[in-house]
Amino acid sequence: MRYRVLGKTGLTVSEIGLGGEWLERHNTQEVKEVIDTCEKEGINILDCWMSEPNVRTNIGLAIEGRRDKWIIQGHIGSTWQNGQYVKTRELEKVKAAFEDLLARMRTDYIDLGMIHFVDEPEEFERVTTGEYMAYVRQLLKEGKIRHIGLSTHNPEVAKMAALQGEIGMILFSINPAFDMMPAVRDLDQYFADTYDENLGGIAPIREELYKICEQQNVGITVMKGYAGGRLFDAKTSPFGVALTPVQCLHYALTRPAVASVMAGFDTPEHVYAATAYETASDQEKDYASVLAAAPKHAFSTGQCTYCGHCAPCPKKIDIAMVNKLYDLATMQKEIPGTVRAHYQELKANASDCIGCKGCESRCPFHVSVAERMEKTRELFG
Repeated sequence: MRYRVLGKTGLTVSEIGLGGEWLERHNTQEVKEVIDTCEKEGINILDCWMSEPNVRTNIGLAIEGRRDKWIIQGHIGSTWQNGQYVKTRELEKVKAAFEDLLARMRTDYIDLGMIHFVDEPEEFERVTTGEYMAYVRQLLKEGKIRHIGLSTHNPEVAKMAALQGEIGMILFSINPAFDMMPAVRDLDQYFADTYDENLGGIAPIREELYKICEQQNVGITVMKGYAGGRLFDAKTSPFGVALTPVQCLHYALTRPAVASVMAGFDTPEHVYAATAYETASDQEKDYASVLAAAPKHAFSTGQCTYCGHCAPCPKKIDIAMVNKLYDLATMQKEIPGTVRAHYQELKANASDCIGCKGCESRCPFHVSVAERMEKTRELFG
């Protein structure tokens, strides 16, 4: 495993990290197996944005006695209310959720205290000037967090964070689909070997962001490096070609200021598929030649990456899971039995959708959720 310094935090992190999101659907033993495998492979950073109590407890149990081996990204403002994830800035709820995180993680501090999920510039201004930010500063002063970070999908907000001064690192969504501008004839120009002066082909706002982070020594950890798994299949990739985990990791790790990619793992095998990057050949890492021959080239706006920010749902539908099962079902001619079984086991599904579209207002990628719910209802019957 290779390690990088995470910007001005000074923390040395493994270039492949653990994004804990998919651990929500696993039991205590399965979570321990994944985390033990990560540790064995040299991974030392994990992100826990999830507020669901069981996954926090399971992660805490898995790292108990080995807390010093892990750098934790813990989110401030991710709460669990009435059996659902809710993002909030209500201070009483924010405080309770953070104390719950500490307790369930069996620790008295979080290395990277993340200002959770800010995707609008106006919200950034509100969050960083009000009582919420005062609480974050208090946590820093008390040593309950060691550094201040922020998570966002919006490059405008990320730029504001990089220039804010107190924020030392950013959790940001990076992959080729998110970065690239609409098709040009010569796709090779999109993939230079170095990115010091000219990041040609990357959307200008993202190009500017990466340069600013490099200049300001604000480190980046990456979410959505696999685009929710869509990049692994030519049918679901916006490029019309499949990339491997190694190629996706290489793309993200060659962006300026990036220190670590927080990959999601369901099993130890998924961990090994990611850490194979450490011994991969240049040919195995080469995403440029694959994308240069791609039949199409587009942003991924409108495509669900199962990030969960659509929650909460008034009918308690796990929208991200429903979307994932819909995508899995439509990848094959017939719905696999396991996919159908998982769908039927959901406490609420697409048939319960009332079309309120509150989820759509929260979606960072502008997915037409209500329309997808209707298609899912028809598909599964």
